[in-house]
Amino acid sequence: MRVGLGLAALGRPAYINLGRDRDLPADRSIDVMRTATWQVLDAAYEAGVRLIDVARSYGRSEEFLSGWLDARHVTDVTVSSKWGYAYVGDWRMDVDVHEVKEHSLAQFARQWDETRDLLGNRIALYQVHSLTPDSPVFTEPELQAALADLTDEGVRVGFSTSGPRQAEAVDRALALRSDGRPVFTAVQSTWNVFEPSVGEALARAHDAGALVLTKETLANGRLASDAPARLAAMADHHGVSPSAVAIAAVLAQSWADTVLIGPSTVEQLRDNLEGLTVRLTDHDHEQLATLAETPDAYWARRSALPWQ
Repeated sequence: MRVGLGLAALGRPAYINLGRDRDLPADRSIDVMRTATWQVLDAAYEAGVRLIDVARSYGRSEEFLSGWLDARHVTDVTVSSKWGYAYVGDWRMDVDVHEVKEHSLAQFARQWDETRDLLGNRIALYQVHSLTPDSPVFTEPELQAALADLTDEGVRVGFSTSGPRQAEAVDRALALRSDGRPVFTAVQSTWNVFEPSVGEALARAHDAGALVLTKETLANGRLASDAPARLAAMADHHGVSPSAVAIAAVLAQSWADTVLIGPSTVEQLRDNLEGLTVRLTDHDHEQLATLAETPDAYWARRSALPWQ
């Protein structure tokens, strides 16, 4: 299956996805969120999803996933995680800062040990979280070498991207070499019908042999909770939700190896997976293309979304 499950919305009590106050209970204790996570993991696994994406900054997502893998005796899931952001929200909804970014060799070493303590040798893909063109990853040879060394341990090394300069980050990162070795062989970028600007760079990455994953396929809930009229009408025509159409649009990109979804509930998961059944026409794609925003506008709006 080309769809993977991301736990950004379930591993911590607050996140920027729209509608969380409606989707999740007011009680977001660790036990409640662990139960919600396991319910979604159970349903996703039953539906055939076999890639799970977590991160050090997704609260307790690695812990929740590790516990589920042990309890269910699951051994056939591909696990990806990310380093570079630290969760500092202290499991509270009302803090001013929920995560802190640091792309340093010390941070990598510390967070890789933390990830490995929780998930052991289950990690198949380890990624720099939110790589942008100004990241120290591009200028620190020792960090590049440490990342490339993970490949020798059997772990694929990649990066995720964010911000209006995603395409630049993708091209530059995949060109990095350490002692002749590629530093990265995988990329995870934001691509949705509001923000498709990285598409050509991802196509180049795919053609060069990199594993390409997409994230934020529903624009942090904007394409689900506040769907544009054109998208809503298209969904009615196909007999599915706007979310399913938006996900189908990503699945239609031939360069997208894995399309990540991030549901908060089992119902959302099942709705999202309907995107696998939607066959968009050329006219549909032309209409969806008109929804694209400028990268600067898209990322400015994303940065203003409240943690809830």
